[in-house]
Amino acid sequence: MTKPTHPTISSPSPVMQELLQRIARAAPPALWRLSVQQARAAYEAASGVLDIAPPPLAEVMDLDCPARDGARLPVRRYCAKLAGTTADFNTPPGALLYLHGGGFVIGSVATHDILCRQLALHSGCAVFSCDYRLAPEHSFPTAVNDAWDALAWLRENAAMLGVDADHIAIGGDSAGGTLATVCAILARDAAWPLALQLLFYPGTAGWAQTASAAHFAHGFLLEAESIDWFFNHYLPRPEDRHDWRFAPLLAPDLHGVAPAWIGLAGCDPLHDEGVLYAERLRQAGVPVALREWPGVTHDFIRMGRALPQAGQAVQEAAAALRHACQPQA
Repeated sequence: MTKPTHPTISSPSPVMQELLQRIARAAPPALWRLSVQQARAAYEAASGVLDIAPPPLAEVMDLDCPARDGARLPVRRYCAKLAGTTADFNTPPGALLYLHGGGFVIGSVATHDILCRQLALHSGCAVFSCDYRLAPEHSFPTAVNDAWDALAWLRENAAMLGVDADHIAIGGDSAGGTLATVCAILARDAAWPLALQLLFYPGTAGWAQTASAAHFAHGFLLEAESIDWFFNHYLPRPEDRHDWRFAPLLAPDLHGVAPAWIGLAGCDPLHDEGVLYAERLRQAGVPVALREWPGVTHDFIRMGRALPQAGQAVQEAAAALRHACQPQA
């Protein structure tokens, strides 16, 4: 793997260091030592503890969309203003399909509810958060297929859903960021122009062979053993680590994919593969805005009550989304 040309190693900020020490004193069980059901329950219980209160929105609605095998995928729609006025029909908002993080094994629409509310509120776009199916019950490439099917549903039903089919973006964090990058490539291949790929610390590599993966392997919330635990549950075969739909850095061609906004955490094992992916996009002529927040860890965007950087990152991401999806505003 090519080494990124960007600096990689940062130290936790004083607030982040104090937060890590508090978590260490609480001595929660290591995620990778739990059963899948225990890990999901622990992640759900912890969600929102360090985040801001859920901002109220004009409309939050639970829907569903079809997957290719006949399953129905839960989708939550977030709108900052009520749809249905004449003005809305004349100038419908852009839309973001959001794919939550959680290593393809844990996480849900509920764990990322506050984040999606903020993105809708600050961007003016409608946000659609999809509960793609999780491993090990649904192994690779089910999550990829579900994400693509949800994007196709959003595009094909844009008018009914009250959004602009010509201004649809794809986004996600961590494993959800992986799925978003893959969908952006598939959309390019299908000649479906996307407005933006909005990526928070996306996983892009099949093997943790970067300096940040080594330096932040332990003590920074996302442990090396947890990454292996996720991958081993998600991938049915070892050779799947070399599939570009799991490791987008291995995609043979990135020319013509949607512009990207990428937000990275400085103290994150996934930092360097995010930088590497940004470099590959730039080499392919894709416009990229790469933003980094030194001193914070993976998943920092869901720690808005504790970390000011979380609010800054969400605001910047929402501004990029607003610019890409509502250029007339």
